[in-house]
Amino acid sequence: MTYRRVRFARHHALAAALALCFSGSLSAQSNVTGSIFGTAESGATISVENKDTGLVRRISADQNGRYQISALPNGTYKVTEEKNGATIATRDNIAVNIASGTEVSFVAAAKTNDLGTVTVTATGGAGIDVTQTDTRTVLTADQLNKISVARDVSSAALLAPSVVFSDSYKQANGTTIPSFGGSASSENAYFINGFNVTNPFNSLGFASLPFDAIQQQQVLTGGYGAEFGRSTGGVINIVTKRGGNKWKGGVYTTWAPSGTRSQARDYYYGNTGRTPATDGTLYQYRGQDNFWNTNLGAYVSGPIIKNHLFVYANLETTREEGNNVTSIRLDSPTGANGRSGWKDYQRNTPRSLIKLDWNINDNHTIEFTGLGENAKNQTDGYAFNYNGYVHGSQKNTSTVTEDRTRLYVGKYTGVLTDSLTLSASYGQLKTTHDYNLMGYNPNCPAITVGTSPNARAPGVPSGNYDGGATCQPYSGLAFVPGEQRFDKSKGGRLDINWRVGKHDLRFGYDRQDSTSYTNQQLLGGYQWSYLKATNPAANLATDGSIGSPTAGGGVYGAQGYYVTKSYSNRQANLRTVQASQFIEDRWQVADNVLLSLGLRNEQFTNYDAAGKQYIKQSKQIAPRIGATWDVYGDSRLKVFGNAGRYHLALPSSAAQRAQARITTEYYTYDGVNADGTPFGLHDIPLDASKGTVCAGTNWVSSNQECGKPRDPRTESAKNMKSHYQDEFILGFEAALTPTVNFGVKGTYRVLRSAIDDVCSPLINYGRCTNFNPGVTNTFESQDRNGNFTTITLTREQMGFPKLKRKYQALDFFVEHAYANKWYGKVEYTFSRSTGNTEGQLSSELDTGTGGQIDVSRTQDWDKPGLMDNSYGLLPNDRRHQLKAYGYVQLFPEWRVGATWMWASGRPQSCLSFHPDPKADTYQSSTNFFCGLTAFGNAVAMERGTYSKTPPSNQLNLNLAYTPNWASKKLTLQADLFNVLNRQSPAMYYPRYASNPSTMNALFGRELYYSSPRYLRLTARYDF
Repeated sequence: MTYRRVRFARHHALAAALALCFSGSLSAQSNVTGSIFGTAESGATISVENKDTGLVRRISADQNGRYQISALPNGTYKVTEEKNGATIATRDNIAVNIASGTEVSFVAAAKTNDLGTVTVTATGGAGIDVTQTDTRTVLTADQLNKISVARDVSSAALLAPSVVFSDSYKQANGTTIPSFGGSASSENAYFINGFNVTNPFNSLGFASLPFDAIQQQQVLTGGYGAEFGRSTGGVINIVTKRGGNKWKGGVYTTWAPSGTRSQARDYYYGNTGRTPATDGTLYQYRGQDNFWNTNLGAYVSGPIIKNHLFVYANLETTREEGNNVTSIRLDSPTGANGRSGWKDYQRNTPRSLIKLDWNINDNHTIEFTGLGENAKNQTDGYAFNYNGYVHGSQKNTSTVTEDRTRLYVGKYTGVLTDSLTLSASYGQLKTTHDYNLMGYNPNCPAITVGTSPNARAPGVPSGNYDGGATCQPYSGLAFVPGEQRFDKSKGGRLDINWRVGKHDLRFGYDRQDSTSYTNQQLLGGYQWSYLKATNPAANLATDGSIGSPTAGGGVYGAQGYYVTKSYSNRQANLRTVQASQFIEDRWQVADNVLLSLGLRNEQFTNYDAAGKQYIKQSKQIAPRIGATWDVYGDSRLKVFGNAGRYHLALPSSAAQRAQARITTEYYTYDGVNADGTPFGLHDIPLDASKGTVCAGTNWVSSNQECGKPRDPRTESAKNMKSHYQDEFILGFEAALTPTVNFGVKGTYRVLRSAIDDVCSPLINYGRCTNFNPGVTNTFESQDRNGNFTTITLTREQMGFPKLKRKYQALDFFVEHAYANKWYGKVEYTFSRSTGNTEGQLSSELDTGTGGQIDVSRTQDWDKPGLMDNSYGLLPNDRRHQLKAYGYVQLFPEWRVGATWMWASGRPQSCLSFHPDPKADTYQSSTNFFCGLTAFGNAVAMERGTYSKTPPSNQLNLNLAYTPNWASKKLTLQADLFNVLNRQSPAMYYPRYASNPSTMNALFGRELYYSSPRYLRLTARYDF
């Protein structure tokens, strides 16, 4: 840090005195405020003044000269030491960051009497926060504007160590939902101005805000204190900008023109060696895929009443238009996919935020945050013909979605005494979802044809297979058009901060109630799918539950042709209640040793579609302990460590399938009508003794969810533990120079307990039931006659291994604070993520349309055979990560910035059918075996050991011009993303077989290339 002495003083004496003044002290704050602490002369009065709002807080240093002022809004402060009515010293331009402590210590009066009044201005410096035991990355508004990063919260979060990109889970606007420290993408928590804005339905994603309204974004990657919970991944904590005593305003716009975007790579079939008709040939053309987007915004801030009432308001709108090919080369131009294979889309997303701050007086403040977003997306489908790569002009399909979000948060903060602070907040968040389809016919089933070139039976006109698309152009699971869905949550929290001697005590309580209404179904009620078995005489299910096409008979059965009739109807109104209490003591054991002792207790209650409680978890005790050692007592070297337990609640989506009908019927057929429906149906024989067959029907339900209402006692094991994880961190940070810090930390995370579902014939006659995998569980089991029996089963009796998920990492960083006209940070992470479960999700099953999103109801633990060979490298493992970002003020008017993110490849698995016909599995290519079971060459293949994707490598550069002729109010900036145009595949198609005797032509196909190179132009005027 560099210093400037304003009033006369003996320079060398002052420098020597300042070198002695940095000693550790207590520091605590809420998740949206910070604190200033330090040492001064005993009995001196310390005052802090917010330079933007005029807020002033005063406190007296104790007999040991220590002081602390908590609950300070983030911003820039002036700190003054006074004694006997006279000002002794002043420190200016002191930055207070979100949930952080800033040390400001003064020389003793005996050493300053002969120096006069001294004013020291902080003009830079790396700064080590010796009061924090967690690991965090804080990005300010200034940094977010100067480094080269996409304008969204998730992209900014990826700059933090151990945070990795996820292609399998994205928000509706296409932004990633990242993975933190080896955890699943649903295991994160998101806060805006202290309110939890995590998606209450499935925990995937969060409410958005105008990106320019972010004042600070804090990314917590581990070790966070007892006030944070409901996360076993990471926490993204945002505080917005606020008004001050000066009126300010500005306008800004960004534009990413389509003409500057490089051509996207095409997708090709894998080189399987067994499917010569398709090996290495074009799968999907992307040569004409392109889009442009713009962002236009304006803000204003200032005093409504000077020093007391302030406003900040921001309005911005993002618009994107583009086109892409969604059909594949083998789709018929007249079929459902071909008829809508060319997509034109538009996204229009206006967002707004208003922040009001009322300083009733210096000790009492009230805040209000209002946030709104209307996200409207429209996608129109046109015919596409691979012969000439041309598309039609007749619109055949059109999908319109509109999501409207409203967030309101109020907060009160009161400084009751010098040692007692209270804050209370309450908020409501609601998002409504509308979904409409052009040409949707609720009475017409969808028609699909298998991707195999010979899936159509000979003698049946191709147009007959495609005829059904004329009345129902949509296939797959979708929300019911015209029926509004919603997610809403409301809740509040109370925090008390009480300083007693060397102890800083914090107490807190929070509660959040959430409700979601959702509906999904196969449009038209059900779906016909035409398929062909390579071996007509082989059972379609290796366990014999589904017979062969030959046994079904009919005109085409002996040739292996068959058709399935599938239902998937999910509709539910779901509710969760989550509450917690915590206490934390930050104890200054010695002048340079701080101990943080925390205890959190959480309660989670989930209600099913019938409004009945089916899971209640209380006494979720989570101890947290952390320590920091300011080795030299001058904030130049910090050694820190922490250990803690972190619980994660089930979102409401876990109950949506409890009364759902998810079934498939199997037939052979004699022909296909012109409307695409089959005629001359013949049942393929089923073995009713198998658990997958719904009693008294010809329905096959892989997990026995046959649409029957369930008694809540059968939905979950008794006395289930919640999903929780233990974490241990040890590290150090050191000041190499006054402007350069470096550090190393080691992290060890182990998942102790999870919640998933099991579909064992031993329990509830095979219907899937929530339980704790890998341990002993007790169930209230109901037989087919409705009789209940209490059953206790060990994991060995259920045939399961122990639950395992471990994340081990070493993080290294070097940071140069902004000084000498440049800022930079470099991070390297060496990590290893292993286990037999990803957690709440399963991205392993992603085949190009996203991972499994049934949170805590994944396939993993449904049946014992599915867990064979499941231990290995997990999907979020990235052995090496290297990240660097920063900027340089080359000249007074010119600035350059860069961001570089490199990561080693993702482990890949080979999935196929289980070779043991007696194994309790789903009859699908989702087991950790590689090969064809019908020919006896399927071999065990441990998870993540088949191959790895290439490394990802993205370099972004920018150049900014802030001209003097515009009084430094105008900024023109150009960002070039993915400068090297490295379009790396994120994963490969993992399913080896399409049936037990047929190689899947898609196996090994590259999925999810990274975005091509593109240019973004920015113009900004602040006044």
